[in-house]
This record gives sequence, C-alpha cells and structure tokens, in this order.
Amino acid sequence: MKVAALDLPPSFQDILGGYRATRDEIGQSGSVIHRCDADGRPSLYLKQGSGRVAADIADEHARLRWLQGQWTVPEIIGYAEDRSGAWLLSTAMRGRAAYGWMCDHPERRNTAMTAIAAHLRGMHALPVAPCPFDAGLARRSAAAAANLAAGRVPLDDLDVEREGWSAEQLWTHFEQLLPINADLVVTHGDFSLDNIFLDESGAVMGCIDVGRAGVADRYQDLAILWNCLREFDPALAEAMFAAYGVEPDRHKIELHLVLDEFF
Repeated sequence: MKVAALDLPPSFQDILGGYRATRDEIGQSGSVIHRCDADGRPSLYLKQGSGRVAADIADEHARLRWLQGQWTVPEIIGYAEDRSGAWLLSTAMRGRAAYGWMCDHPERRNTAMTAIAAHLRGMHALPVAPCPFDAGLARRSAAAAANLAAGRVPLDDLDVEREGWSAEQLWTHFEQLLPINADLVVTHGDFSLDNIFLDESGAVMGCIDVGRAGVADRYQDLAILWNCLREFDPALAEAMFAAYGVEPDRHKIELHLVLDEFF
C-alpha cells in the first residue's frame, strides 16, 4: 500500500513521501499500526487512533520524549494530534521481537533470558525522582476499575489459572491481594517478549510500546516477563529472578498478573 493512501496529517506527507505501508497486526492495543519502508531509507512505524486510543498514543509520545537517551527506545520522527485523533511516527527497533526469537532458537533461550534480565535491571536503575510519570498501583487500580465498570475487561484472553473467571471474580481476588509494600523503580509497564527486541546473538537491542512507563513497583515488569517466559519453560522463568538479582515474591507476581488481566 502506498503511504499516500493513508489518512495522514499534513506534517507527515513530506516525511513519508516514497514510503510503502504494511499493516502490522501484532500488539496493536486498539491502535492502527503500519510499518513504512522505502529503498535506501530507514524503516519507520506509524501508529494512529482516535478516542481512548488517541490518548494512549499521546501517553506513549510523552514517555518516548522523556526516555530518549535514557532507555533504548524508538526515536520520534513526528507526532500530531487534533480532534479526530493522534499520529505517532517513530523509527523501527533493530533486531526482532524476543518471542519470535525464542521460538526459533530453543537451544539459546537461557542466553536471551539472561540478557533480558540484565537489561531490565539496567532499565530499573534509572533514577525515580526525575520521572514525571506515575504508573503506581493506585493509578493502575483506578484504570482497572474503569475498565471493569465499562465492560472492557478482555475475558477471552485470561491466563490459564483464571480461565473462565468473571470480571467481578478478578476484581475480588485483586482486592484480596492488597496491600503490598511497593519497591518503586521506573517501570516499562508492559515488559512482554513481544516488546523486547534482540539481535541474532540474543543481545537486547531495546524495547518498544512504552505508553505505560512510569514509577511503579518493580514487579510490574518482573511479573509480566516471568509470565511470558514460563510459556517456553517454567524453569527458564524461575531462573530469570536470579539473573535479575532478586528472590521471587509470589504474592507480588500474583497481584500484578491479576491486575494485568484488566487491560
């Protein structure tokens, strides 16, 4: 598809002249994403959406701006918003998503897991005080409650332990797990294997989809990473905690995974 066929703000027309657009169906979270390619020019990603999705794109743009030079994240090429929606144009991350990499390299999964855990530890070393984004439990709980009230809980995509649960059952269980003693760091917010990119050797190239980044308990990221790794091998998931440098906190893992079911 020619980029000209897309609904673009005027400021993007010149930037994307000569590019071809391919719809990306993975990890959209409600937004429309196109990969844009042109001979001899860097590949770009265009994310667009309206309503609540536009607000999510605005959140990602704000976090990308702040994270430039601090984490390895895509570079912003352009951003626009108006009453009809928001558009974010950014560079493509080098390498490939860790989930696909691990599917293709079962014999090297431990190498990749160790690299990912060490990279996350480095991400979490970012100073908390300068971070302007709150992603803590109170804010996440309020967003989860809003999804519950609006009937937006994705009950068709629950973890195996909670398959068949109602949204009300999830909320009751979540409340039973409160409170926790939060160990605050700057978290990614959705540190899944689809959002982590590796090179061919298994080294971490960086991460994408930082729209939920902010100060929160470190297990916000550790729980999601553990949950992804156990799809491949429960022992691999358990080894991640030692590679990161903490003892696993089962209570926090459960709480953050239950909370994640609301999004």
